Amino acid sequence: MASYPWGGNYARDANGCFLANFKPYRGAYNDDTGTMTMRVAQFRPNDFGLFDMAGNVAEWTSSAYNPSTNTYVSDINSNFEYMARKDDPDILKCKVVKGGSWKDIYYYMQCGVRTYEYQYESRAYIGFRCVRSFVGD
Repeated sequence: MASYPWGGNYARDANGCFLANFKPYRGAYNDDTGTMTMRVAQFRPNDFGLFDMAGNVAEWTSSAYNPSTNTYVSDINSNFEYMARKDDPDILKCKVVKGGSWKDIYYYMQCGVRTYEYQYESRAYIGFRCVRSFVGD
């Protein structure tokens, strides 16, 4: 199984070119040509023709974050949703963030890695990956 959404196990191609917008080295935000978010399609698409499925901005998901989710969520439906109420404790207000961003190291872009942020806070490095249905032949 590939580590990254572009189907490989590395954050660079065979020519040494970066495959996404992320922080390649400590403090080296500009080494991949982007110091923050970049326009879409600045890097090659994956095998499905999708751009920026990792890096650039991390993705908010609808999944509630719980460190022990893997022990009680099935392979068939791995989405654990919980919409926290205002009076719930902070730990219940965490949402899963995936895909890494311009300020993250390559580790966070891997398909199997997830982290979290609080659902009531915004961040300059978190956004959405927009998807649409294919219409046509």
